[in-house]
Amino acid sequence: METQFLSTFVTVVERGSMAAAARSLHITPAAVAQQIRTLERELGAPLIARAGRTVSVTEDGARILQRARDLLRQVADLRSVANENGIAGELRLGACPTALAGLLPDILSRMVATFPQINVFIKPGYSADLYRAVEAGDLDAAMVLQAPFALPKTCQWQQLREEPLVVLAPAHLGSRDPHELLREQPLIRYDRHEWGGRLADDYLRQAGIVPRERFELNALNAIAVMVDRGLGVSLVPDWAKPWPEGLNVVRIPLPQCSEPRRIGLVWSRSSVRIRLVNVLLEEARVALTEPQR
Repeated sequence: METQFLSTFVTVVERGSMAAAARSLHITPAAVAQQIRTLERELGAPLIARAGRTVSVTEDGARILQRARDLLRQVADLRSVANENGIAGELRLGACPTALAGLLPDILSRMVATFPQINVFIKPGYSADLYRAVEAGDLDAAMVLQAPFALPKTCQWQQLREEPLVVLAPAHLGSRDPHELLREQPLIRYDRHEWGGRLADDYLRQAGIVPRERFELNALNAIAVMVDRGLGVSLVPDWAKPWPEGLNVVRIPLPQCSEPRRIGLVWSRSSVRIRLVNVLLEEARVALTEPQR
């Protein structure tokens, strides 16, 4: 049985259509369909139910889906185990939105240039979900916000970047006192239900500021655009570039001490790909000491 056909089956289920799976795998939809048919013949059961342009997994397919994922992960592990004298294999990496757009591209650019035999599977997600995936062994590591709880002994954390809180305001308000802005201007609140947003909420309460709330969302780039459009000011971590282009905004430091947002790498100590995690960590340290692009 071709493990590639199992991989195609899993991709079809995850993407929800033959066409989407074909784009992800860089093959034609006809090739995807052929691989699924071959796999169904070998297993003697229908795996995918087709309905127009979409597909759904059959009862038989659902029964083997997790085992297929586990088998593919084990096959990927074989490459890391076999290449003990070299740096090769697949690294399963999670990344929160800020890290995915800001820190990770430069780090990966360095890593794959130095170690071209490393393949990286990247799972986007929120930090809380990615911590659970690392702990469960579904991911080898994740670039996430620092957790507001103690990590289990099976996991380890390394800080990569610290981001102080700043008041984000339209440029023409740049000379104003930041606390006055937070009291007087409409507030575009960084979602207080998320870890980063809680830091901003804590600062407002400690400073005794009751803001005029207008919006609340968990999307820093969108917040920056909204500030640029004159919809209010915001209290956010000074996150890594790239930012949206053409914004006429200022970042004003706070007059009081505040807890910064911290971004780093969490990984499983028991991962068979710990050498790949160490490579990622080393390349991250080097990349983050270079000037930002």
